Amino acid sequence: MAAELGHRGTRHAVVIGGSLAGLLAARVLSEHAERVTVIERDRYPEGQEARPGVPQGRHLHVLIEGGQRALDELLPGFMRELVALGAPKVGIPQDMIQWQNGQWYVRSEATAHFYTGPRPQLEWLVRQRVAADPRIELVEATETVGLLGDASRVRGVLVRERGSGADREPRAVEADLVVDASGRSTRAPEWLTAIGAEAPHEERLDTGLAYGTRLYRAPEDDASTDALGYYVVPGPSQVYGGVVVPLGDGRHVVTLSGLRDDAPPTEDGLFEEFAAKLPHPVVSEWLAKAEPLTPVFGARKTDNVRRRYDRPGRRPAGFLATGDALCAFNPIYGQGMAVAALSALALRKALADPRRTPTTLRVQRALFEASKQAWDISAGADKKMPGATGDALKPGPADRLTGWYLRRVQERVAGDPVVGTPFREALTLTAPLTVLFRPSVARAVLFRPAPDTPQGPPLLREQA
Repeated sequence: MAAELGHRGTRHAVVIGGSLAGLLAARVLSEHAERVTVIERDRYPEGQEARPGVPQGRHLHVLIEGGQRALDELLPGFMRELVALGAPKVGIPQDMIQWQNGQWYVRSEATAHFYTGPRPQLEWLVRQRVAADPRIELVEATETVGLLGDASRVRGVLVRERGSGADREPRAVEADLVVDASGRSTRAPEWLTAIGAEAPHEERLDTGLAYGTRLYRAPEDDASTDALGYYVVPGPSQVYGGVVVPLGDGRHVVTLSGLRDDAPPTEDGLFEEFAAKLPHPVVSEWLAKAEPLTPVFGARKTDNVRRRYDRPGRRPAGFLATGDALCAFNPIYGQGMAVAALSALALRKALADPRRTPTTLRVQRALFEASKQAWDISAGADKKMPGATGDALKPGPADRLTGWYLRRVQERVAGDPVVGTPFREALTLTAPLTVLFRPSVARAVLFRPAPDTPQGPPLLREQA
């Protein structure tokens, strides 16, 4: 990246991809560039509908606290506006009936919260806020097909219109900076090779996890529970998962998951039967009383993929990657939206740093660091799953010792708030993983026995 981007301003920046990561990157770049162009393959819906370019758009999304704080910093007042649109707020562990590692969680006072409104709703609100900036232009129904420049510097992109009657001849869009936010299916490695540069090394870890999602109308006048949702967490010894959370207006999103060759079926009735594979019938019982509202939507592409642009190589100045184009996680962990926002904050900080010249490699490393904790959580959990494949499976030198310690952490999370509170801080990306090693946590983990937990699902908080 040219030094002048962070100090004297740049004329034109292009962002490839207009989903959350791209829109938030554009928001930050507008603080430095005279104009920012976002190139988006889809036509945006007028309202809060899902669109084809967001393959996870119909599935479960949660906005964890790290993402909430970042969005409010990038777009002041954002969370207040999201709540006004009806996004439900869920406190954990208080509002969820959760099973993990053979234990039911005590529904003690909530120490973390997440929002469970539809992904299209959140993206629509981000788009409204970002598009209001006159320095930012959203170009729809246009796909990027290549990069301009050479191995030393990227100077723009080649784009082509999409749709019937469109001019299919590629045209050049010159830019001083190009940011790839085109998602996990990015073609940037090919484009870099085509201009004589070096593609990044890719790290992969795949559990073969597959899941299905369906919307339901919640049972009316259900006095059996005061919980807002259910969460059965898969693990190495029990590989099936189930989540039920509110979307608002009485609607709930239900996601069921399994591993290779045992995916939730998408046929009517069979999806509900699949819930019987869970270790307790609590989700099946809820489904039996609920009204299906949509077909079942399946998802199969859930591998963790990280592209190592942070490492030195023959790569051009003026090109950055962010969002899923840089680091894509198994979606079951609910980190993607938060990392998109945290990455935009990291971009802002790197570009505005008065002490350091914002070179391409330095800024790219800042973006890498913004996604690292989420990767460590997602890949760290997935590498323990049976049948996991990929080059990211290789254990690090400290994995055996930390693995023993973290197993003891997990044995205590369900019932000990001294351990559970910092554990949730780390999972929601509001504190570093090192919070699990602070003295009060270490004493509980190393010297206290695991506490008692409920014998069955705590349907009412009084049972917790």
